Amino acid sequence: MLLIELRKKVCQANLDLVKFKLVILTWGNVSGIDRKSNLVVIKPSGIDYEKLTYDKMVIVDLKTGKIVEGSLSPSSDTPTHLEIYKAFKNVSTVVHTHSQWATILSQNMCSIDCAGTTHADYFYGTIPCTRNLTRNEIINDYEFNTGRLIVSTFQNKKINYENIPAVLVSHHGPFVWGKSTNEAVHNAVVLEYVAKMYYFNLSLVKRRKIKIDNVLLDKHFLRKHGKNAYYGQR
Repeated sequence: MLLIELRKKVCQANLDLVKFKLVILTWGNVSGIDRKSNLVVIKPSGIDYEKLTYDKMVIVDLKTGKIVEGSLSPSSDTPTHLEIYKAFKNVSTVVHTHSQWATILSQNMCSIDCAGTTHADYFYGTIPCTRNLTRNEIINDYEFNTGRLIVSTFQNKKINYENIPAVLVSHHGPFVWGKSTNEAVHNAVVLEYVAKMYYFNLSLVKRRKIKIDNVLLDKHFLRKHGKNAYYGQR
């Protein structure tokens, strides 16, 4: 069996989505990539989480998307994950959920501006929402085009995908990533918390945009992630 350790990590990350109440039923998926072999481990499509075990994980080739190992069909979102891995070279794990608050903002095409230090601790500025997919993009290679849309959103807006490890796909939901399975799931949890707070911020000010002072944003993000970071144990 290929990539046993990565299978186990990806399986546990999928189960963590249930633990943190980011998914219900069979919604959502986590994948992980082995950059040496360019193989991606991903949750099988439509499998109940209580039945999920590491040996059920599916391995696909990054370039072709073809199954390399596994008896089940991979997640229907696999092409989206693959496009993220191809473009964002330092990403090791991709998480997709339909978590409630982030999805509400996605359905309203609402990017999440940085309104306070909770957001600034993890996301260095606005978490973008993509444009709508065109009719042609939806009908032809929908999941592939979703991945391309995510990538082009970051490229066109010159957003650093490592500093903003999340996106809201218009009328769909969030995709989040990280350099490890734990980091990616952690980012997904934080995104949902930030999305909930931002929703209520907008409600309280009648949808007036709220943004943090740039100096405070720099302070909170860079003290954790900057060159001279000093948050936590060293």
